Parts: sequence; structure tokens; C-alpha cells
Amino acid sequence: MKTKAVRIHGKMDLRLEEIELPEVGDDDVRIKIISDSICMSTYKASVEGEDHKRVPNDVADHPTIVGHEFCGVIDAVGKNWQHKYKAGQGFAIQPAHFYKGSQLAPGYSYQYCGGDAQYGLVPIETLLTDNLLTYDSDTYFYGSLSEPMSCIIGTFHAMYHTKPGSYEHDMGIVEGGKMALLASVGPMGLGAIDYALHCDRRPSLLVVTDIDDERLARAESIYTVEHAKSLGIELHYVNTSKPEFGTEYLRSLTGGTGYNDVICFAPVKSVVEQADAILGFDGCLNFFAGPTNTQFKAEFNFYNVHYLYTHLVGTSGGNTSDMKEAIEMMTSGKINPAAMITHVGGLNAVVDTTLNLPKIKGGKKLIYTQIDMPLIAIADFAEKGKTDPVFAELAKICDRHNGLWNAEAEKYLLAHAKSI
Repeated sequence: MKTKAVRIHGKMDLRLEEIELPEVGDDDVRIKIISDSICMSTYKASVEGEDHKRVPNDVADHPTIVGHEFCGVIDAVGKNWQHKYKAGQGFAIQPAHFYKGSQLAPGYSYQYCGGDAQYGLVPIETLLTDNLLTYDSDTYFYGSLSEPMSCIIGTFHAMYHTKPGSYEHDMGIVEGGKMALLASVGPMGLGAIDYALHCDRRPSLLVVTDIDDERLARAESIYTVEHAKSLGIELHYVNTSKPEFGTEYLRSLTGGTGYNDVICFAPVKSVVEQADAILGFDGCLNFFAGPTNTQFKAEFNFYNVHYLYTHLVGTSGGNTSDMKEAIEMMTSGKINPAAMITHVGGLNAVVDTTLNLPKIKGGKKLIYTQIDMPLIAIADFAEKGKTDPVFAELAKICDRHNGLWNAEAEKYLLAHAKSI
């Protein structure tokens, strides 16, 4: 069968093309993709092309489909997998399967599987590692966001601490402890705020920083101080670009003792060094942000490493367990990562959006792969609605949901949008 797909041919060379999918064999599962959220990692892969660790060296001759945050419906199942999957089931994919140590991943490495396509064939590695996950919901954008949320959840799980005199690591953030999320009102930072407030191991103090008042105000309007208080959490939003709200102020919020857990969401030297400076005894700093500069460095206080037991971890992606936790928390209503999404578009918008991603302000760009639609900011729906009744209705729906993308809006769009 034919499918439209966005494929990478080399550095900064993405193309929307129509390709022929092979027939479904005994070991194949064919999927119909409904949604894919565009990740900065896809932009990085586009920049690096065949030099990227997950993109094949021969991508110019055998282009692969991009997009790894995708969700949809199983379309056909080969006989060897019919005991486990059925046509019509919802699915989400954990792309980081690390089969036999390989870096291959859907959305980077495969000719017939990636999120920015109408249909695809699931790689055998994904099936063998149990990373084609059943998804029992008809709200597809949550399934797409389960991958980035799994990265956040994995970050929280990777934090560790020790008890005095013990060399055993107690994994996870300190329950009832003091936590800071630095540069944390971008899309991934918003997801981290949501998870910190609603996971089963919450801090008693949560401090969120950025250098943009508008972005901080949006975060505070979604995750309010009052709501946090009702959960037993003291929440502060701080603009650290203002002299009076620098490192000393952040430490003062802890009573001077410093933070148990700090996560850094920006690959900026000054932010990393501030994260180090606010750590308390046995404090754990997680460097979440992925730099493009292979020589990125920042200073770290090794006196505190020796005498205060401060330590550093880094995470890149989540695992299958993290993704299952993300799906359960979203579908049960415990978290709502819709705050991550600021733009919506169709498959035709993928190439320009991906190649220009750092220049497009806002959060996550959500793609519906079965439709033809330019990338449009949710904030611009009302203006667009002056000449297009579909966007007029979408604006009303999103207004009913605090300006956020939502299941009602998704269903309306899929019912009324132009097919690609």
C-alpha cells in the first residue's frame, strides 16, 4: 500500500513523499498513525543527518521516516503476532528499545517506521522488546506525549540519594524534600511541574525558574500556587534574570540549607552552575537538557562533592516502564501534559516546522498525520476563525479548557479537517 511520509535524505534534507509499504508479512504489524509531536531531537537529527548516532550512514540511498512521539491504531497484524495484537487496538511506541545494545530507533533509523507518516510497519526489534504498547484511549495526542513524559518520569526516577554511612543509592527524588526546576517553563519543564505536583513522591517545596515573565505567568496560570498548596506543596515561580532573585534568593527559600533535588532544563553554563550552587547536603543535580555542542562544559564545586556529598546525574530518554507510567497517569487524569502543546498542524507542515523548530516560539508542535493543515498556534485560532469556521469552533473549545489543547478539540479537528 502507498503512504505519505516525511523522510530524511541527509543533513537538513527532509522531504514529504509518497512511498510504497511492503506487504504485511508473518512478523509484521502495520500501524495507522494519527498523531506525532515534534521533538527537538528530530531537529538535531535533521541537522546532523548521517552523522547522527541513530541515523543510518546510507540514509541518502535509503531514507528513513522521521518522528518518534507517535500514537494511532493497529491496522493489520501478521500471523506470528496475532496472539498479542489485534487490528483496531490503539498503540503508542517507546522508540528507545536498545535491542542488543543497538541505537536503532523508530523515527530515526527505519525506512518504514516513523511518526511523520500515515502508515508504517513496526520494526521487529520493537516487537521483540515489547515496545509496541497497547493504548486504551481515543485521545491520541496523549499517546504522543507519553514519550516526552516518559523522559521526564525517567529523570525523576534517576535522581538518587544516600543515607549517612550507607553506600546504597535510594532512587528517586526526596519525598517531602526541597526541589528546584531551573529554566523550566518550556514544554518539557511544564511536564516536569505537572509530574512533580502529581506523582506519588512529591516535594514539600517546589521552585520553578525562568528568565521570561510571560512564560512564567503562563505556567503559573496552569499549575497554580493555590493548587499546589492544596497538595501540601509550597510552589514558587522565580524570574532569575532579576538581580534580587538570583542564587542567594533561591537558597533563601530553603532556609539556607539548599535543595535535595535540582533539574536543569537548559544547556547554559550559568544555569548549570547556579544549579550546582543551590544544592544542599547529598543534593542531586540532574542535567536534563541535551546540548548540541559536544564540548559543552560548566564548573562544578568539587569541594561540595567531597564534603557535602553533592552529585550529578544525566538522563536522555525514558524506558518502557516510564512510558507505561506516563500513559496510566494521563489516561486516569492524574496529569494533563496538554500544557506542552502550543501549535497544531498536519503532515504537510512537518518539513518546514522541523527544519525551523528553534525559530518557532512556544512549546510542542503537534502533528496530525492524516490531515492537511498549516502549523497554527492555538493562540491564533480565534483570529484564523474570522475566515474559517473550523478554527472559530476550535478556539471556543480550547477556551473552555483554559486555552489548552484537549480531547474535544482533537475529535472535532479530525472530523472536520481536510485529508492529506
